[in-house]
Amino acid sequence: MAVNLSAAEAAGAAVRGHNYPALVFGVLLIVVIICGNLLVCLSVLTEKALKTTTNYFIVSLAVADLMLAVLVLPLFVYSEFEDGVWTLSTAICDGLMTMDVMLCTASIFNLCAISIDRFIAVLIPLNYNRKHVDLRQTVLLSATWILALAVASPVIFGINNVPGRDPSECKLENNDYVLYSSVCSFFIPCPIMLLLYCGMFRGLRRWEEARKAKLRNSIQACRKLQEAAASLPPLASLPPPLPPIIEREPADTPEDQCSFPSQDRPFNPSEYMDGHVRTVSLAEIKFNPEPRRRKTAKINTRERKAMKVLPVVVGAFLFCWTPFFVLHTMRARCHDCHVPPALMSVVTWLGYVNSAINPVIYTVFNTEFRNFFKKVLQGRCSKTAR
Repeated sequence: MAVNLSAAEAAGAAVRGHNYPALVFGVLLIVVIICGNLLVCLSVLTEKALKTTTNYFIVSLAVADLMLAVLVLPLFVYSEFEDGVWTLSTAICDGLMTMDVMLCTASIFNLCAISIDRFIAVLIPLNYNRKHVDLRQTVLLSATWILALAVASPVIFGINNVPGRDPSECKLENNDYVLYSSVCSFFIPCPIMLLLYCGMFRGLRRWEEARKAKLRNSIQACRKLQEAAASLPPLASLPPPLPPIIEREPADTPEDQCSFPSQDRPFNPSEYMDGHVRTVSLAEIKFNPEPRRRKTAKINTRERKAMKVLPVVVGAFLFCWTPFFVLHTMRARCHDCHVPPALMSVVTWLGYVNSAINPVIYTVFNTEFRNFFKKVLQGRCSKTAR
């Protein structure tokens, strides 16, 4: 059945063009976001070395980026391809705006939850569980999504249905809600997050200084004991106070402890009466690596690596989303200010690009993520070559 267009609609269809560069860039961006964040999720779920509490929060952030690529970006790319003209129903537009606000808010709330979790881990280490996600961390993860849904829910409940709404444009129509969502999603969490990171790194610096001071005091105490022992007169009736001499000194292993064979059999004073000391070969020494102590050191090392990555993630998020929220709020509150649609489109694209940047940051700054990505990609390439 033929569809009759009005004169205005026909003229608009004739004037409106198609933005093919936006279509190509949008499709590539969707593919990169999906592939990168899927690798992040798979790496944490399958690699034992990456199963840390910080990385579970990173998985939550990756899930938000994945949902953005699946639920929001296709419709946004379609709108950009249509040269910014919305040709679908207003109900679909409201659903798009709801998911857009919710997922962007969930991303920054996840970053804020990570900063809270790291702050607790540094300043209250005795109450922090590093082995698995405990109740506090579960509450933080749940709160990020519940609060994000609460911020975005007014759109789906009809706040976008204002009088005189233009159906050919898909945006947040209520200016008061634009201010409310921007403050809740960006302008309040960002300062809190930055203050928590400042406190966390100050705590790390104090902890590092205290650890070095304790190590210096221990070294000085050992030297004093050695000097005091050297000044004591020798006792001829007793064997020498030194342990059996090792033919070749082993490598420096500060975490290891060794037990000598002489401890495994009874002491025989006749061995030492002639003034000679029995020589022990390196192969006879048994090393006890104390695996529990080593495991704790490795976990702390992973967490410190994660702490180095997180400020880069936060910095990238602020760089990508700050222009959008500033212009978005200015356009809603300053009626005399003119924001060109092309500029608004650019800052919106920049915000969405952030969802593709995070996996790249993990790959560059975290060795364990990088090794997993290499393993997966090399395996995929070898299968393709066959």
